[in-house]
Amino acid sequence: MRFLLDQDVYELTARLPVESGYDVLRVRDLGLSRADDVTLLKTARERGRIMVTRDRDYGYLVFVEALQSGVIYLRIAPATVKPVHAELERLLREQPFDRLKRAFTVVEPGRYRIRSLSHDA
Repeated sequence: MRFLLDQDVYELTARLPVESGYDVLRVRDLGLSRADDVTLLKTARERGRIMVTRDRDYGYLVFVEALQSGVIYLRIAPATVKPVHAELERLLREQPFDRLKRAFTVVEPGRYRIRSLSHDA
């Protein structure tokens, strides 16, 4: 799996996919620390990566603005790090990359939800 991690992803969270052997880039690795969300989402799509973020605005961009790209939205706060990490690990074990790159996925304590995008992506 290939991921692009937003600036707002906790360092502890960023280690999970790396330690699992996944291909992970951070927006800062690409010199995009100050880029807007639209640019980041387009970059993820163009590079064949799933955007991982804590920013709920990506849902608007994906569904209302129709910027079709896979997103994993982490509903995470300092108090919920462990349960969200457990769900993220479960998600990555259970779901294939091809499904996640065509979906908006919400990961929260105790569950994850996947909403598929249109097949035009």
